[in-house]
Amino acid sequence: MTVKIFDTPDVLDFLKTVSGFDQDGGSERAKRILHRLLSDLYRLIDDFDVSPEEFWGAVSQLNALGKETQFGLLAPGLGFDHYLDMRMDAADEQAGLTGGTPRTIEGPLYVAGAPEAEGFARMDDGSDTEAEVMWLTGQVREVNGNPVPGAKVEIWHADTKGNYSFFDPTQSEYNLRRSIITDAEGRYTARSIIPSGYGCPPDSPTQQVLDLLGRHGQRPAHIHFFISAPGHKHLTTQINLAGDPYTYDDFAFATREELVIDANRIEDAAETEKRGLEGPFTEVVFDVELARTEDAELQSRHKRPRALEDA
Repeated sequence: MTVKIFDTPDVLDFLKTVSGFDQDGGSERAKRILHRLLSDLYRLIDDFDVSPEEFWGAVSQLNALGKETQFGLLAPGLGFDHYLDMRMDAADEQAGLTGGTPRTIEGPLYVAGAPEAEGFARMDDGSDTEAEVMWLTGQVREVNGNPVPGAKVEIWHADTKGNYSFFDPTQSEYNLRRSIITDAEGRYTARSIIPSGYGCPPDSPTQQVLDLLGRHGQRPAHIHFFISAPGHKHLTTQINLAGDPYTYDDFAFATREELVIDANRIEDAAETEKRGLEGPFTEVVFDVELARTEDAELQSRHKRPRALEDA
């Protein structure tokens, strides 16, 4: 069956009714957005001759994604997070807000309320005795090089199995999650463990969608950051550790060249002793540049659902 009915008056009028254009209540913006979305989907059904079996199969897939709360996982895999970043980059350029460390996607695994420390924090709970110790450090500076003391550096990352605390009930509360306030020189330091990359569960609804596209669902080892300070543009970013097989093949499209950071193994006993460690460790240095802004809205992260954010 190959028919084309989208451009008929009956369908066009029907779309207006479905979108609530003939009703006084509701949101006019929501009506316009839904009308555009439905119009595109109706036309797609026409253009690709979508069968009832294919349509209801897609509905079933959406139900499965919702049941497993995986829309937040699929969204970056389909490029939505990166596309929003591209739009914000373009808006910054248009407004003359250039310079500073580049943003990249937040992901769905932030949890509000992590313990806060001044200058230094230990992020891991010490339970993974086989993990490689990570010494994560850096300086928060303005674009002109001046240090930013008192900046808030929020950090979160996965464990050696690719799992995140809170979402993984086997981990202790706020394991591998901390907020660090930079010292007088704008520096922060965290002792943690080298995280692992991870992949979408192979039988998950998200991976089933990716399989249809012939794509993998793997992410490289990475570390998430929120960095904020009064009078400066809030930064949402993450670093990918160099050398991971998926560093430049991240299914979530979060890799930016400036955010690929070397992880350097240190075996010198004097360096180990200086940090109070008992053996070799891996050092990761990530310096951050924040752009100045007087716009209060730009000084805070954008609003979205986040675990425990409203608790």
